[in-house]
Amino acid sequence: MPRYKLTLEYDGSAFMGWQWQDHGPSIQGSLERAAGKLNGAPVEVIGAGRTDSGVHALGQVAHVDLEKDLRTDTVRDAINQHLKPDLIAVLAAKRVSEDFHARFSATKRHYIYRIIDRRPPLTLDKGKVWRVPVKLDVDAMHVAAQRLVGTHDFSTFRDAQCQADSPVKTLDAIAVRRVADEVEITCSALSFLHRQVRSITGSLVEIGRGKWTETDLVQALKARDRSRCGPVAPAGGLYLERVDYPG
Repeated sequence: MPRYKLTLEYDGSAFMGWQWQDHGPSIQGSLERAAGKLNGAPVEVIGAGRTDSGVHALGQVAHVDLEKDLRTDTVRDAINQHLKPDLIAVLAAKRVSEDFHARFSATKRHYIYRIIDRRPPLTLDKGKVWRVPVKLDVDAMHVAAQRLVGTHDFSTFRDAQCQADSPVKTLDAIAVRRVADEVEITCSALSFLHRQVRSITGSLVEIGRGKWTETDLVQALKARDRSRCGPVAPAGGLYLERVDYPG
C-alpha cells in the first residue's frame, strides 16, 4: 500500500485536539474520514505530534497508507475537498517509503507561542494569541529562558495527566523575541511533555511582568514540583510550526 506524508495546517479552536476523542471532534478523526472517502475504505492517519485541545498547527506532519497509487496533488486536493468545512488543510502530500513514520521518524519538533501584550481586547486575533494586558520585558524573558536549555527533569512544567515514561527531556533551543506587535516564544526539541511549552510560557510571562526573576524560574525547575509552575498559558496561542526528518 502506498504511503503518503501529509503536511497540515489547522485551526484547533473547534477540536478536542489531534487524537480521536469519544466526546468531541478531533483533527485525526476528520482526516481519517476524509482520507477514507478517497481510499474507499477506512484508513489510519498517524500524526507527528498530539496537539492539545485548541492548539493550532502551521506544519503538522502525518502519514496515511492508501490502497491506490495516486498522484500526490490528487491526494492533497481530494482530501481537502472531503475535509470541508473543517478548518484543516493538507498543504502538501508526498509519496514516501513504508519505513517513514510521522511520529517515530521525526528528529525535532518546533513550536511557536504567540502573545500580544496590550491593554485593549483582541478582535481579529482572538483565540489565536494570548493577550497579556501589560508590556512584557522580552529581554529578561529571553535571558531567563536560556536556563532551561539542555537536559533536565521538567516535572515542574509537566501536566499531571502526562503519560510520558519520564519527566526528563532535552530542550534544544528556546527564544523570546518581539516581532512587530507580538511577543513570540519558540521552542525546539525531539519531543515535549504534555503542556510543557504552555507551562514554560506561563512562567516566562511572570518574568516579563516583573513578578518572577530568573532565579525564581531556576528554583522552580530544580524543585521538580508541579505546584511551583507559573500559570499555564492558554491553548489558543500555541502552534506546531514544523517537524524535522532525516535528509
